[in-house]
Amino acid sequence: MPFLGLKNVVKSFGVHSAVRGVSFDAEAGEFIVFVGPSGCGKSTLLRIIAGLEELSEGSVFIDGRDVTHIAPAERQVSMVFQSYALYPHMTVFQNMAFGLEMVNTSKVEIERRVRETARILQIENLLERKPKQLSGGQRQRVAIGRAIVRSPKLFLFDEPLSNLDADLRTQMRVEIAKLHRDLGVTMVYVTHDQIEAMTLADRIVVLNDGLIEQVGSPSELYDSPANIFVAGFIGSPKMNFFKAEVGSVGRDELVLASPTLLNGKAKLAAKTNSRLTPGEQVTIGVRPSALILDPPQPILAMTAEVSENLGGETQIYGRTPAGDPVVWLAQGRPGIEVGSTLRLGAAKTYLFDHRGKAL
Repeated sequence: MPFLGLKNVVKSFGVHSAVRGVSFDAEAGEFIVFVGPSGCGKSTLLRIIAGLEELSEGSVFIDGRDVTHIAPAERQVSMVFQSYALYPHMTVFQNMAFGLEMVNTSKVEIERRVRETARILQIENLLERKPKQLSGGQRQRVAIGRAIVRSPKLFLFDEPLSNLDADLRTQMRVEIAKLHRDLGVTMVYVTHDQIEAMTLADRIVVLNDGLIEQVGSPSELYDSPANIFVAGFIGSPKMNFFKAEVGSVGRDELVLASPTLLNGKAKLAAKTNSRLTPGEQVTIGVRPSALILDPPQPILAMTAEVSENLGGETQIYGRTPAGDPVVWLAQGRPGIEVGSTLRLGAAKTYLFDHRGKAL
């Protein structure tokens, strides 16, 4: 039996449904990341798991037990919020010990747990300080430590790093990955940051408008997106999309027609075309990193408009003669001048049907 189970979970606020029938299972020890645009239901779903939101329909199971109507304190779950929510008048030690004191844990056990957790998080020298004396990263470590000392069965993180600067986010991301490895506890993590999702997750759950679009490993979602939404959401910069029409279908190749394409058409090698018919409307997808400058068989022309030097890479933004926006992620510094016309090919292309489903 899965360690965490969501069965047909629905959450409505009046006439608005924030979560619309979500079912999902996670195994013990997995690191699950919920991603999606603002308002997609990811934080609401996390609060339902924690018991902080009462669901409208469905069930929640943790470690084989139906906790749908169990109080949050009895679910053996710890949650780390975006805001640190530390008590300003208490020391770090007192903040971390407070939850244990509320359940009448012995002083000896509190001392042991707090100091062991402080050692794991490398905040042993901060135990006598108050929150106002700490940096943002240190406060977040304390908030995580307060969750660890309770020895929960399940950790829930609600965008815990979004208040930190870029360097601290990177550092804390590494620390959370180490923490998961060392504790081996199931973790569910909500974020809008793709780097966090791709680097931390065993599996990613992509949510959109209260529904799950796709579940899979970071590599699966990046390499084999189920639809246009996932293809455009996973990956930065996002995938380029171009409308096209099926011209002819062969056994191993496909001819597509579009004013966006060079010479109005392109011949592509295809794994299977059994579901396509001439005249069908499709969408071509190409990741910016898959575009190639001046290949033997270019498929796009682009006029360069903006070039961003990222050090080891360069992002070049432009438009095709038909006016479609294109982003090319080039290795190094190719020295492209604004206004120049580029002929681009693609190392790999994706195809989606008129409903947006991956072909």
